[in-house]
Amino acid sequence: MTPTPRRLTPAETARVFALLARRDPEPRTELNHRTPFELLVAVVLSAQSTDRMVNHVTEELFARAPDPAGLLALAPEDLERLLSRLGLYRTKARHLRNTARLLLERHGGAVPREREALEALPGVGRKTANVLLNTLWDEPVVAVDTHVARVARRLGLARGRTPEAIERELVARIPPQRLRHAHHWLVLHGRHVCRARRPLCTSCPLRTLCPSAHSPDLDTRRPLASGSR
Repeated sequence: MTPTPRRLTPAETARVFALLARRDPEPRTELNHRTPFELLVAVVLSAQSTDRMVNHVTEELFARAPDPAGLLALAPEDLERLLSRLGLYRTKARHLRNTARLLLERHGGAVPREREALEALPGVGRKTANVLLNTLWDEPVVAVDTHVARVARRLGLARGRTPEAIERELVARIPPQRLRHAHHWLVLHGRHVCRARRPLCTSCPLRTLCPSAHSPDLDTRRPLASGSR
């Protein structure tokens, strides 16, 4: 059986996030957006797609449909064409049209701030809701995607097999004053340093604290047991 990394102590965990904060005091999403609606659309589109490709697609999409009414004004086939470079684009197009309709019918065209209302939107699950709550309104929640899960496991911060289990572990272990930015720190670290393949351990600022340094394949790359929308 493959061993799991040891858990970091509370002092080590605090040090990890202090180092991440020193390197990037105000981390930001890499998804381009100007409004809450545009961020909602971009996050929905990011499932099984890279942020870079989503940004290419949304440049034209947001020029033509910057709000729910504008998106609904697009013919369904035009919306699918705009999204066609993304994975699952037909499903995403359907979700976005239904979401735009609900925003207009139930929320006056605005993106709701309540978790329950967000998760009632097509294509929006707990992860997407957490991204919106954290990015738009600075709520101290942690959205768990594959990057966050991988980094959390390698650092010995979490061992859960579902996004919800990992989220609970992270919220319990991360110093409260660091929760506001924790999601983006972990995402960006996983995307640019602690990569799934060939992680940059030798240049990693956390290497002296990381229990998986130089052995990143310790029971950390198993897939999440459920979806992480």
